[in-house]
Amino acid sequence: MPSSAPPASTPHPPARSPFAGPGEQGRQLWRAAGEAVLGGLLVLLTYGALDWYRGVPSMLGMTLDGGVMVVLALAAIGLVLVRRRFPTGSVLGLSALMGVLPATGLLTAVASYTAARQTEARRRRAALLLAGLALPPLACFASAPVTGLGSGPYGLVLGAVLAATTVLVPGLVGTAGGQQDRLVRALRERTAAAEEARRLADSEARMHERSRIAAEMHDLVGHRLSLISLHAGGLEMALQAQAPELREEASLVRGATRDAMRELRETLGVLGPLGRDTGTDALTDATGTRSDIEALVAESNRGGVPVEFSWEGEDLDARPARARRAVHRVVRESLTNVHRYAGGAHVTVAVTHTGERVQVRVRNGVPPVAPAATTGLGSGRGLTGLRERVGLLGGALEAGATPGGGFSVTADIPADPVSGVQAEEAADAAPHEEAPQGTPDEPGLRLRRLLHGLTSAATGLLGLAGVGAMALFGVVLVNEAKPSPAHHPFEPRVGMSREQVEREGFPDDDHSRAAAAGREPPRPPSATDCMYPWGDEKAQGGRLPMDRYCFRGDLLISIDHFTVPVVTEPELTRGSRTHD
Repeated sequence: MPSSAPPASTPHPPARSPFAGPGEQGRQLWRAAGEAVLGGLLVLLTYGALDWYRGVPSMLGMTLDGGVMVVLALAAIGLVLVRRRFPTGSVLGLSALMGVLPATGLLTAVASYTAARQTEARRRRAALLLAGLALPPLACFASAPVTGLGSGPYGLVLGAVLAATTVLVPGLVGTAGGQQDRLVRALRERTAAAEEARRLADSEARMHERSRIAAEMHDLVGHRLSLISLHAGGLEMALQAQAPELREEASLVRGATRDAMRELRETLGVLGPLGRDTGTDALTDATGTRSDIEALVAESNRGGVPVEFSWEGEDLDARPARARRAVHRVVRESLTNVHRYAGGAHVTVAVTHTGERVQVRVRNGVPPVAPAATTGLGSGRGLTGLRERVGLLGGALEAGATPGGGFSVTADIPADPVSGVQAEEAADAAPHEEAPQGTPDEPGLRLRRLLHGLTSAATGLLGLAGVGAMALFGVVLVNEAKPSPAHHPFEPRVGMSREQVEREGFPDDDHSRAAAAGREPPRPPSATDCMYPWGDEKAQGGRLPMDRYCFRGDLLISIDHFTVPVVTEPELTRGSRTHD
C-alpha cells in the first residue's frame, strides 16, 4: 500500500495555513506534482497491463474516444490528489470512474487505503467501503452498452471483481494500518503519562525528604538556639548584680536568640507537620553512630532477617549530624525494603569510615520464598528520597539488582558534607554540562529518516503491484468466462460470387483438381470454370470425398459432391528386385 497516507491521529488533516513559509509551500507543490506524475504513470501502466492481454481492451470499454479517456484519467488524478482532505469524495468518485475506465483501478486502491487508514469512526469507515464496493458494479452495468463492454450482467460481474480487488482489499489493509497507528499513539501517550507520573512521584519523594531534612535541621538548630537563649538568660541574671552595665548586652543576646528561634519556626513551618520517629528510629545525637547501626541490625535479626554487620574505621560520633543521619537513613531504608520484599534473605551491612568519606553498603541475596505478588516492586520513593538526601550532602547513591538475583544499595557520603546550597549548585550545573552530549546526531537522524522513507516507498510499490496483479487476474478470469456467440460453419450456396467463396476459406487446390481428373461427374454445360477445394474429410472404403464448385463467369451455378478412388502403392515382397 502507498506509504504517503497521513497518520491516523486525526480524521481530517488540519487546514494548511495561508501564511505558511515559502519553503513549506514549495515542498507541498513538489509533493503534489510528484503524486500527479505518479498517478499518470499508474494509469498508463494499468492500461498497458490490460493491453498485454489481447482480449481485454476491446472487452473493457477501451474503444472509448481518446479525448474522453484523457479527461477521465485527469479527473481520476485530481481525485487522488485530494484524497487526504476529502477522503469520502475521493473514494466514491474514483469508484464510479473505475466502472467506466478500469485503467484507474490502482488510483482507486490508493484512495481506498488512505481513507480507511485515516478514518477512525468504524461505522463511517464501513459505510464508505460499502459504498465504494457498490459503485463500480453499478457504473459498469450502466456503461457497458455505451462503451462496448458487452451486456449489462457481464459488466456487473466485472465491476464486482474490480471493486473487490481495488476497494475492499486496500481498504482492509488501510484499516489494519490505521488501527496500528492508533495503538502506537495510545502506547506513546500511556508511556508519556507513566513518565510524568514517575517524575511527579520522584519530585514528591524529594520534597518529602527535604521536609524531613528541614525538620531535622529545626531540631538541631532549635536545640542549640535554646541552649544559647538559656545561657544568655542565666548570664543576664548574673550580670544584674555584678556588672549592671553588661546586663543590657546579655539581654540583647537572649532577645536575638529568641527572634532567631521564631524566624526559624516560621521559615520551616511552611513544610507542614511531620511525624516523629520513635523507638530505635528516633533521631538523637547518637543517630548514625556504630551503636545506632548495631541497634538497627539487632532489630532486623529479631524480625527474622539474618544480617551480617561489619564496621571499619573510627566511629562517627565526632562527625556532623547531617552525615550521621544520612548513614542512619540509608541503613534503615535498605533494611525496611529487605523486610518488605526479600524476607528471610541473607543481608550484609558494611560501613567503612576512611576519614574523609563514609561508605555504606547494604546487600541482600535471593529470598528463600518469593515475595507475594501484591508487594510488586515498590514505588521507588524511598530510594529517591535517599538519593536526594545523599546528593544534598555532596555524595552519591547507587541501587540496583545484583547478578545473583539480590539487591544492593551503596552510598558514598562525605564525612564533612558541603553546604546544601553548594550541593544544589553542583547538581544544577551537572545536567547543563552533559547537555551537549545528548544532542542527537543530525546526519544520522537524516539518514534514518531517508531509509525509513525508502522502505515505506518500496512497501507501497509492492502493495500496488500486488493489487494490480489481483485485479488483472480477476479481469482475465471474468473475460475468459464470458460466453461467446454460437459458431455456424460457412456453407457455400448457389448464387455466391467467386470472391465470397474464396474469402471463406475455399480456394482452388491443384492436387484436388488432379485427383478429380477423369473421375468427376460431367460439368454443367454453361460452366466456364470449376474450383476443387481441399476437404477435411478422410477416405472411407478406399474412396475420398471431394467437392466441386462450378462458376459461370463469376457466379456459382453448381455444387457437386463425389468420390474418387484412393490409389496406394503395393508393398514390395522380400527378395524382389527393382528393374529399370
